[in-house]
Amino acid sequence: MAEQSYTIRAFEPGDAAAFAALNRRWIEEFFGMEDEDRRVLHAPEESFLKRGGYIAIAEENGQAIGTGALILPETKAGEIRWGEMVKMATDPASQGKGVGGAVLDHLIAFARTSGVEKIWLETNDRLTAATALYQRKGFRALGPDEEHPTPYSRCNLQMVLEL
Repeated sequence: MAEQSYTIRAFEPGDAAAFAALNRRWIEEFFGMEDEDRRVLHAPEESFLKRGGYIAIAEENGQAIGTGALILPETKAGEIRWGEMVKMATDPASQGKGVGGAVLDHLIAFARTSGVEKIWLETNDRLTAATALYQRKGFRALGPDEEHPTPYSRCNLQMVLEL
């Protein structure tokens, strides 16, 4: 196996445009932008970081080649601490290098250190590579009785990982 030529790091203020571009590419290619996409991609710091969340950036030679974010919703005492994995994206030229898996592992590690007990995500079964990655990392599909309302019309699959 080739040596990893990229690093995974925390989002920095100058990463907003790359974060948006990486996600906009796959959303527009497969589905079309929705209002919630526009909102969070326009202001990732506000949407994720200022709410206690985290954004990971995969970087190679000074360029962002992958990303993903974790939202940490407010939890009351005694409730399960959930995290929501969102906006996972890898530049097409970097696909097949393990970037998505490395970003996912980084976000899962952040979730664990943040006390998260379960990670939830929404996707679409047309995204077969992403769905296969989530399954390899231990996510399972939610049954119809477990699903939650979603702001995305493209979402037809919700998954959970118990930590």
